[in-house]
Amino acid sequence: MTDYAPLVLQTPAEHPFAEFVRILGKGKRGARNMTREEARQAMGMVIDGKVEDAQLGAFLMLLRHKEESAEELAGFTEAVRERLNAPQLAVDIDWPTYAGKKRHLPWYLLAAKCLSQNGVKVLMHGGGAHTAGRLYSEQLLELLGIPLCRGWQAVDDALAQHNLAFIPLGDWAPQLQRMIDLRNTLGLRSPIHSLARILNPLGARCGLQSIFHPGYQAVHRDASTLLGDHAIVIKGDGGEVEINPDTISHLYGTTDGQAWDEEWPALSERRHVKPATLDTQQLVAIWKGEAEDSYPQLALISTIALALRGLGMPRVEAFERAEAYWANRNRSI
Repeated sequence: MTDYAPLVLQTPAEHPFAEFVRILGKGKRGARNMTREEARQAMGMVIDGKVEDAQLGAFLMLLRHKEESAEELAGFTEAVRERLNAPQLAVDIDWPTYAGKKRHLPWYLLAAKCLSQNGVKVLMHGGGAHTAGRLYSEQLLELLGIPLCRGWQAVDDALAQHNLAFIPLGDWAPQLQRMIDLRNTLGLRSPIHSLARILNPLGARCGLQSIFHPGYQAVHRDASTLLGDHAIVIKGDGGEVEINPDTISHLYGTTDGQAWDEEWPALSERRHVKPATLDTQQLVAIWKGEAEDSYPQLALISTIALALRGLGMPRVEAFERAEAYWANRNRSI
C-alpha cells in the first residue's frame, strides 16, 4: 500500500477592507448604506493606503451606483479632516471648483476676485482637468491674477496679501486627487468629486457647494448639518458655484445645525443664448469694463450675492451690496 499524506487546506485571511465592499455590494436585499462610523473607518483606510486597488475601484463604483447617504458623506469628511494637518487660517468662504465649465465661461472666478477686493477672504480649490471638453479654474488663474498656491504657507501669504488663494487638491490631499484621476480608468466620476466639495479644509465661515445631480443637493446639505458646518448648496451652472440667472435657484442652507431653504427667482425673463465658443479673453474684457454682456453681469452679481448670503446677509441686502462691489471694483488685473 502507498501512504498518502493528508491534504491540508488553509483558508486565506479576509482583507479588513472587504467588509466595507460587502456592505455596499451584497445584492439587492443584502446591501445597505454604511453607518457614519463605518464610512469614517473605510475612508480612513483608503487615505492611509491600506486598501488594494481592486477594492478601491469596487468601493468607489458601488458607491457611485448606490449614491452616498448624508451619513456616509459625513463619515468620509471626518476621516479626511482628521488626516489633513491643515493650519488654522482665517477664511470667510470655502469655494470648491471641481466641475469645469463647458456652456459658459467661469464667471465665478471674477465673483471671487471681486469679493476679495472687498475684504472677503476666499479659499478656492480644485482637482485639475479630469474631463475633456471643459474649462477649469486652474487654466485661468494666471490670466486673472489669482494666486496659485502649492502649500498652506503660500495660501496664508496669498490670503494676507490678496484675500484670495487657489490651492490644487493634489497639494493638500494627494490621495483624493489620485481617486479623482481614476475617472478615465473607471469611465465614471467617483464620489470623491462630491466629497471634495464638502471638505472645507480650513474651516471657513461658510462653505459654498455646487451639486449638479438632481435631488442630491439636500443630501449634501444634510451631511453638512451632521458635521455642524455652515454651508449653502446649489445646483450651480455646469456644476460650479455660479448662479445661473436664467433659472430659479434653490439654496439649501444649514446654519448652526439647522437646515433652511430659500428660493431665488430667475433674473432674466428670457434665456440667454449660450456663446458659440468660450473665449477666455472675454473674462478680462468684462472685468476691465471693456465689454458689456447681460448674462455674465447677472451671473456675477448673483454669485457675489450668494457668497454674501452665506456670510449671513439677507438676500435683498446681499444683492445691493453685490452690485456696489461690482460697480466699484478695481479693474486692473
